[in-house]
Amino acid sequence: MVLAQLGGSISRALQQMSNATIIDEKVLNECLNEITRALLQSDVQFKLVRDMQTNIKRIVNLDDLAAGHNKRKIIQQAVFNELCKILDPGKPSFTPKKGKPSVVMFVGLQGSGKTTTCTKYAYYHQRKGWKPALVCADTFRAGAFDQLKQNATKAKIPFYGSYTESDPVKIAVEGVERFKKENCDLIIVDTSGRHKQEAALFEEMRQVSEATKPDLVIFVMDSSIGQAAFDQAQAFKQSVAVGAVIVTKMDGHAKGGGALSAVAATKSPVIFIGTGEHMDEFEVFDVKPFVSRLLGMGDWSGFMDKIHEVVPMDQQPELLQKLSEGNFTLRIMYEQFQNILKMGPIGQVFSMLPGFSQELMPKGREKESQTKIKRYMTMMDSMTNEELDSTNPKLMTESRIMRIARGSGRLVHEVMEMMEEYKRLAKIWSKMKGLKIPKKGDMSALSRNMNAQHMSKVLPPQMLKQIGGMGGLQNLMKQMGSAKDMMGMFGGGDK
Repeated sequence: MVLAQLGGSISRALQQMSNATIIDEKVLNECLNEITRALLQSDVQFKLVRDMQTNIKRIVNLDDLAAGHNKRKIIQQAVFNELCKILDPGKPSFTPKKGKPSVVMFVGLQGSGKTTTCTKYAYYHQRKGWKPALVCADTFRAGAFDQLKQNATKAKIPFYGSYTESDPVKIAVEGVERFKKENCDLIIVDTSGRHKQEAALFEEMRQVSEATKPDLVIFVMDSSIGQAAFDQAQAFKQSVAVGAVIVTKMDGHAKGGGALSAVAATKSPVIFIGTGEHMDEFEVFDVKPFVSRLLGMGDWSGFMDKIHEVVPMDQQPELLQKLSEGNFTLRIMYEQFQNILKMGPIGQVFSMLPGFSQELMPKGREKESQTKIKRYMTMMDSMTNEELDSTNPKLMTESRIMRIARGSGRLVHEVMEMMEEYKRLAKIWSKMKGLKIPKKGDMSALSRNMNAQHMSKVLPPQMLKQIGGMGGLQNLMKQMGSAKDMMGMFGGGDK
């Protein structure tokens, strides 16, 4: 994941400072120098980094802090706030309203993923009840209209473009007028890719903007652009009124610091990030949870939203009931594997838990884990209902294991490996036995029953250590207890 390396470096710098016995000027400077180095290596613009360091030193004046202050906490909070400040210009972007036609124009460099992002943006709003439409005003790149047409057809979104007309302004105006007559409330105009050295293309972009009078201009930026990001983003801002930024290719392993620079250059907020090439790999960008995940501080509400997405509301109380009975079957394991795969990349989900960072999931290991899960599910597809619903591992005799291996096209030792994994998970699940299920609405009872002691038995030792031992777990439980999202997960709350 882009910026994961940066997050890991900053987290390590803060951790080293926390391990110091006394926090003095020397320790603070070492910590800030480490953070500065990490930001510069990630292609964040030098001026931004220098300003951030100056601001932190001004906020954390060690001489003025009274003896009782938690200096570690103050420094950590200052780093968090400064990173948020870089990513958040403090002004919200234009938000389209349902039923009222809005024109949104997409601009950006060649190859930044504009055309794909246009469709993702339209698809996202279509699922939320808007009536979007796409206009292809990119007459410069061969195949641009074909790409948009293909994407729009797949997502069932109306589109407009021309193979013969070479004037992008004319196409844009005709498309916008046509869709306004058809009562579309979100008209998205895709323009040609360009860079600041191409004066003619910049002039064309200005003309399209003047002719269509967009309510919002979105600058689409590739997260791997590097140090050039600031100058390029500034050139776009000077030509058209950029109101928002979408950062694409966030699933790669680029350094990604240029993304931070682009926000500072355009003074516009990041509204979405592209996390893959598929239509639904598109996330709303929220500054605080993003920085929180970057620094390994977790994003509890994001984690709960993921769970709400993959576990339907009617299944949540049922799942908790099974949890309290402590009976773990292969069918439950299959269902949980399905939910894990639906939640998206495992490393991304991991980073939402406090105490974890994306660096914990080594490159390549994430894919390996997902492949293993899919392999186990294929084997379980070759099982009978009796085998899936049994809680007795002894039922799996040698002849049954051989039959499952043949049916799934796997080796016998792979089926046995899956059974070992099942036994390990069943052991963890059995420790949750006796968890009292609160009545619908009485959610405070859940946090009382599900105490830290209970949870410490369930978590693997290395995970418990990563969270920060029993103390860290108790803090996490407090977070869980107070979060309304947590309540909804268990079928309660004001849903």
